[in-house]
Amino acid sequence: MNHILNECTLDEECSYLPDHKQTTHYKIIQECDISYNEHLIERGWRRFGNMFFRPMCASCSACESIKIDVNDYRFSKSERRIMKKNSHIKTVLRRPSASHSHIALFEKYHDHMHEKRGWDKQAINIKNYYVSFVNGYNEYGFEVLYFDGEKLIGVDLIDILPNGISSIYFYYDPDYSHLSLGKYSMLRQISYAKANHLEWIYMGYYVKACQSLAYKGDYKPYLTLQGRPNENQTPLWSEEPPL
Repeated sequence: MNHILNECTLDEECSYLPDHKQTTHYKIIQECDISYNEHLIERGWRRFGNMFFRPMCASCSACESIKIDVNDYRFSKSERRIMKKNSHIKTVLRRPSASHSHIALFEKYHDHMHEKRGWDKQAINIKNYYVSFVNGYNEYGFEVLYFDGEKLIGVDLIDILPNGISSIYFYYDPDYSHLSLGKYSMLRQISYAKANHLEWIYMGYYVKACQSLAYKGDYKPYLTLQGRPNENQTPLWSEEPPL
């Protein structure tokens, strides 16, 4: 367990802010156990497949790791309306998988976001989808499938950890934008965490100046990770902005 196959730091184009560079620390971990996953997530890491990563930019701190305080979260009237509006949508919680339906939906969503927000086109097939979203799920990785009747309209990839849910990635059918499925998926995560006595929803990186990530600031109350603690430091999460 926790066999680190490769570890490196790369300088590359920033994924979130134009005309910025980013320095990212990567770990490829084979058979990462649930306690080490939680240990890393609490310190600002993210997981895709068996790869963990976090930004380590020396001159920029725009990426803020945040987590929703589940116990103190109260659903607003508009959020309750979204949940009611989606009451006919069937959800299935299961281990991650890769199918032609997944690939078709993933491509449709990203084509839509390319047109809407200028996202880069992503070439995807079952093999590289498996590497990014199925591989490495171990005992904690799940997908939540959203169905309208028999039609797959959304896929929410999550890790369920001892103290919370790490929200990895969500994509959906843009023909169903009127249902606010992105918001609904987050409300479903919060509802699941409340029902199962989990404290946190780890949202990943909140970047106020990035339109695709700025929505995360709407889910209050949340805590923000202070600094970039290393693995032998105790992480400090605060209601205050980062130091």
